[in-house]
Amino acid sequence: MNTDYKKAVPLLGSTPTGIDLIQLFIAPTATWKITPANTLGVTVNLAYQRFEAKGLQNFDNAGYSKSPDKVTNNGHDSSYGAGVHIGWIGQVNDNITLGATYQSKTYMSKFDQYKGLFAEGGTFDIPASYGVGIAVKATPALTLAADVQRIEYSDVDSVGNSINNLLLKGNQLGSNKGPGFAWRDVTAVKVGASYAYSESLTLRAGYNHSTQPIRKSETLFNILAPGVVQDHVTLGATWALPNKSELSFSYMHAFEEKVATQFLQASRLQALVAAMPT
Repeated sequence: MNTDYKKAVPLLGSTPTGIDLIQLFIAPTATWKITPANTLGVTVNLAYQRFEAKGLQNFDNAGYSKSPDKVTNNGHDSSYGAGVHIGWIGQVNDNITLGATYQSKTYMSKFDQYKGLFAEGGTFDIPASYGVGIAVKATPALTLAADVQRIEYSDVDSVGNSINNLLLKGNQLGSNKGPGFAWRDVTAVKVGASYAYSESLTLRAGYNHSTQPIRKSETLFNILAPGVVQDHVTLGATWALPNKSELSFSYMHAFEEKVATQFLQASRLQALVAAMPT
């Protein structure tokens, strides 16, 4: 997730504003066929994160941050962590397959260079998620699938806490009750189809809709992380080559979405910035 504003966002700071977040997962997995129709899988999620924030000078002071020198413009910092992912696939009959999955919260080490920005002294854990799915072989060539997934953003303080923890309750950035992006938990519904056009060519298409994680009253910090997109479509295909290898491609399009801000939040911050000691 990246934002890169060419100029400063005046409500946030005095230099060009943005963030850079990269996540990498290494996921060793083991599976067991416990019956002819049921398979269990367990994965250890080994995670790496890299983060940078710029242009947040309005918050790098002792009035707003527990560690004012660890809020912004400190370059890239890294964190490491682990979690568990488990899943089940059950073959009901020749035409119907069910599945379920659960991923625990991935507990990450702290971003020391941004412990004055993220809640709990720089903690930025990766949220838990769970879901169920079904696949139906409608014809010998056509398979239809649907999933429902829940992502628990609100259980990670640096993601789920409200900016009102600072504006109204006085909890500093970087403190145990410090503000975050106030993302709500999200439910995502996914449908897809796979069609074996021939022995060599398989075509695929999908659609994903999720609920909106960002409230109208919480747009200020989400200038940095505007994850407002709710709808995606995907297309893909696989071509089986004569030498027992495959060539695949995929395409995804995310549709534009808007969340309108509420003026009251911006007014409160403007008043705080105006009263900030020099």
